Amino acid sequence: MAARLWQRLAFSRFPNSPKCTIRAMATASTDKNLVEVEKVGSVLLIGINRPENRNAINPATAKVLYSAFKEFENDSDCHVAVLHGKGGCFCAGWDLKELSTVDKQDPRSMMVDEPLKTEYGFIGPSRMAFSKPVIAAVSGYAVAGGLELALMCDLRVVEENAIMGVFCRRFGVPLLDGGTVRLPQLIGLSRALDLILTGRPVGAKEALEMGLANRVVSTGTALGSAILLANSLVKFPQECMNADRRSAYYSCYEAKSVQDALQHEYIDGVKVLTKESIPGAKTFADGIGRHGSFNLNVKSNL
Repeated sequence: MAARLWQRLAFSRFPNSPKCTIRAMATASTDKNLVEVEKVGSVLLIGINRPENRNAINPATAKVLYSAFKEFENDSDCHVAVLHGKGGCFCAGWDLKELSTVDKQDPRSMMVDEPLKTEYGFIGPSRMAFSKPVIAAVSGYAVAGGLELALMCDLRVVEENAIMGVFCRRFGVPLLDGGTVRLPQLIGLSRALDLILTGRPVGAKEALEMGLANRVVSTGTALGSAILLANSLVKFPQECMNADRRSAYYSCYEAKSVQDALQHEYIDGVKVLTKESIPGAKTFADGIGRHGSFNLNVKSNL
């Protein structure tokens, strides 16, 4: 209920956005809507909808979740995605009930191809390289594969009573969806190993201190706060913002040297100058000309 109120508040802050269009995606094997997708203006909300299982991901849900993110990538009218869990929990990881039914002698039924062959992971979109920002609205538990889904996102808005951690450590399930790759990049190797080796729970306050969380908000408000944050990103010139985003990811994961990273930043970024920077500079100059000064003290929505 609180999350819905925050959604209405977030939407009311942007009166030009068109009315929500809600589409529920389901698999052929069940009538249940495993993932709910809702488009609000230029923001796509993607909600995991297995609250009775703390939004744990089974193979059917992984497929639908992957399809939802493919839709986001292919929709030029969607500039930011917000990933969240329905029913007060982000995601408890891979569905261990499903795992327990796998025959030890023939585990192929649950396997996926290796990353060099496909971008589809065990929990669906975890191997995807997005061209646009994705924000995680974390409530309740974001553990094991759920933590990996949160790490997949650019930013994490975390409720004050949320719990994050590598809980799969307790059950002999390794991190197979980018956890050991992304976590050290986000918070450093020492802190990442602390979480990876011990599997201990991490509260919101500590997550913020170590850089795992970007914002900590009141319980029940992560989704609304993430929507506000998403809409603040939508207002920026998109090519410029995404060029800087690409450069940051390239520097962290692909660059062979500092010079290589600087070269990529320049080659990719300079293309934006004639498209957005020069028109933007003209608008800036016109503003100074009209008013004699230009106010740079822009307050954030969050």
